[in-house]
Amino acid sequence: MEFSDVLARRRMVRNYTEESVDRGRLQRVAAAAMRAPSAGNSQAIGVVVVTDEGVRRSIAEIADEPEYVEAGFDPWISKAPAHIVISVSEQVYRDRYSEPDKLRADGSQIEWPVPYWWVDAGASLMAVLLAAVDEGLDAGFLGVHSAPRLSALLGIPGHYRPIGVVTVGHGAPDRRSGSLGRPKKTADDVIHHDHWG
Repeated sequence: MEFSDVLARRRMVRNYTEESVDRGRLQRVAAAAMRAPSAGNSQAIGVVVVTDEGVRRSIAEIADEPEYVEAGFDPWISKAPAHIVISVSEQVYRDRYSEPDKLRADGSQIEWPVPYWWVDAGASLMAVLLAAVDEGLDAGFLGVHSAPRLSALLGIPGHYRPIGVVTVGHGAPDRRSGSLGRPKKTADDVIHHDHWG
């Protein structure tokens, strides 16, 4: 599939068929998280792939899925045959940037004008979403409603923080989010050359 086609097909899917996902395809989708940028080659992303039905239902409870269903959406979180939970560790970045090759000339650590661990986690998320499309699958993303509960459920180490859950499977007709009714910005609205304005 051409990359432009992958970009065009990517969307947040919120309903899935009962069809399972091939383990090899799922592994390739999850491994895409490792292909995203990593400041200082910190490699502080952790991924948990969840296929167990009971654990997926527990994740759906943590994410307040009943509220989605009451609002007229399908039970897409529990119904998705796979979840990919992406986590990141700020501590790993801080430790990496305490190493000699990353310290300033005066021996101090850089200031973090932008918390690059979140940037890299977002890049990993997008890599996973695009890899799902490339594998002929569909995916959706939901933010973490209770990071401590999700971490406890999945045994995620304390210095890692889950950024959210990617649901993966074969898409079924779904109710589109009301956000889709907003007018799309054009490239001219977003892209500026040489300066803004």
